[in-house]
Amino acid sequence: MQFDRRRFIGAALAAGVAACTTRSVAPLPGPAATPPPPAPLPAVAAARADLPPLLAEALAALERHPIAARDRLAVVDFSLPSREPRFHLVDVAGGRIEASWLVAHGSGSDPAHTGLLHYFSNVPGSNASSNGAYLTADPYVGQHGRSQRLIGLDPSNDMAMSRAIVIHGAAYVDPALIDAQGRIGRSQGCFAFEQGEVARVMERLGEGRLIYAGKLA
Repeated sequence: MQFDRRRFIGAALAAGVAACTTRSVAPLPGPAATPPPPAPLPAVAAARADLPPLLAEALAALERHPIAARDRLAVVDFSLPSREPRFHLVDVAGGRIEASWLVAHGSGSDPAHTGLLHYFSNVPGSNASSNGAYLTADPYVGQHGRSQRLIGLDPSNDMAMSRAIVIHGAAYVDPALIDAQGRIGRSQGCFAFEQGEVARVMERLGEGRLIYAGKLA
């Protein structure tokens, strides 16, 4: 999937309108009010033919999961080779792509190191990438420096935490490798970025936002 910025139409968040009423007599005490659920996205957004297919899937996932931060999301198009930027940060309300980055896939998804993802797996020890919806969790500093944990929200990636599938920087994600060998390196299933870019990725995503990873058939 190639994102065409001239044709890209974003899905605006539905805005809820709160009504206020006044009463001359104080109401009787009642149970605490339940916080309202996140405002739904327009139902048509996930079905419009003019939207890129994986973005439509991502918007459907945003409706399906109880995610509070719905202003932006990330779509990872693993249909593309690793030499192309395929991690796209999408401004949902504004209808535009804010940034795109190189991102590695897992070695278990590409055993021959072709630069193309061939398989998804959720199995511990597979070193493969998993498809589906992720929720960004807390940042931390680990063996790869600044990193961010991810929570898998679908059956296809619900082992993400136990597999330690995270966002981190890596020396094998480097444009110089593309010039030399036509592809970047592979991770052990993590979303690995250029070392000089990972802080920006984490800052723009923050905590509590959706990442949707997939591949066109």
